[in-house]
Amino acid sequence: MIDASQVVALAGDLESDRVERTVSTDDTDKLRQAICAFANDVPGHGKPGYLLIGVADDGTIPGAKVTDNLLQALAHRRDDGQILPLPRMNVAKVQVGAAAVAVVEVFPSDSPPVRAQGQIWIRVGPRRAIASEEEERRLTERRISRAKTFDQRPCNGATLADLLLDQFRALYLPNVVAREVIEANRRSDEDRLASLRLFDPTRGEPTNAAVLLFGLDPLPFFPGAYVQFLRFDGTELSDPVSDSKQLVGNLITQLSELNNLLPIQIQVARVQAGRLRTEDEPDYPLSAIRELALNAVAHRSYEGTNSPVRISWFTDRVEIQNPGGLYGHVNARNFGHVPDYRNPVLAEAMKALGYVDRFGVGIAKVESDLKRNGNPPAHFELNHPEYFLATVRRRE
Repeated sequence: MIDASQVVALAGDLESDRVERTVSTDDTDKLRQAICAFANDVPGHGKPGYLLIGVADDGTIPGAKVTDNLLQALAHRRDDGQILPLPRMNVAKVQVGAAAVAVVEVFPSDSPPVRAQGQIWIRVGPRRAIASEEEERRLTERRISRAKTFDQRPCNGATLADLLLDQFRALYLPNVVAREVIEANRRSDEDRLASLRLFDPTRGEPTNAAVLLFGLDPLPFFPGAYVQFLRFDGTELSDPVSDSKQLVGNLITQLSELNNLLPIQIQVARVQAGRLRTEDEPDYPLSAIRELALNAVAHRSYEGTNSPVRISWFTDRVEIQNPGGLYGHVNARNFGHVPDYRNPVLAEAMKALGYVDRFGVGIAKVESDLKRNGNPPAHFELNHPEYFLATVRRRE
């Protein structure tokens, strides 16, 4: 993060496309747009851009009231799901003499184009603008030339005929691209998919994410891409199975079926809470089970495995297991506090479709919901490289 002398230098550089100055903290859309524009780094500087709050347009530094709440609100712009893919950024208070400045340092994205509320913002000299089709194409090509996660790679042998394009147009596109942007241009499906990291124009193939999300039948490409649900009359895998379901199809279909399946598994007891009042006490909080199941689908490994996500519902616990251990920067010590994404495109899609509220808070929410419902804390097997297992115990 920069220091006071660097803030002064950036404040005085009035022609820079790496600096935006403001004295207002109220226009959240403007702040998101600035972060988005720096993350896209259209000039290709490869260096961070800076949003300086407490610096006037003429370079003077009247300062701002920089509180912990303000810094937290600025940091929240990263993971509230309104900027996708997630920007990499730092937030800090820098004291410049008697004036305080809030500094947001935004690094160029490895996966452009980045969108704020469905629009691609860029820097054109010292001002912000919405990217043209040509600028969007350049950002897409820049991303393709860089290393990709599994879900961003082209799906070998797939074509547009393997996708349910009507599903993409009707259910997904309006949730990730602003409606006025869609109405303003009539680009091809290939261009729209490529812009969202769902098509590789150099190979002429949809990406793995596209086939998983909108595929007519993803299983020939990914044999383990389904959810196996088993309900047991007992506490062991050898006990009788009372219900068995296999959720297949693309992820949009699977997620919809999960939303229908999980609520009917919860058993609710009605207890007396007073002479004239009763309360419902579920054996599990639906929100916690749902969060863990969605995490298993989003963060599992789809590469080199025939294993599905497994939800095993015993009489005393629920076990949710997915192939693929902890990923990237996440380890057993920082689990639940440091997020990383094996499948960032899938994670963004689930956010856009309303299955995820915010990034990076799922485990904390699970623990809070379990405690509120009276369940023991969840148990996580974190050290196995080939799978991840979450266990939730029934409320006593």
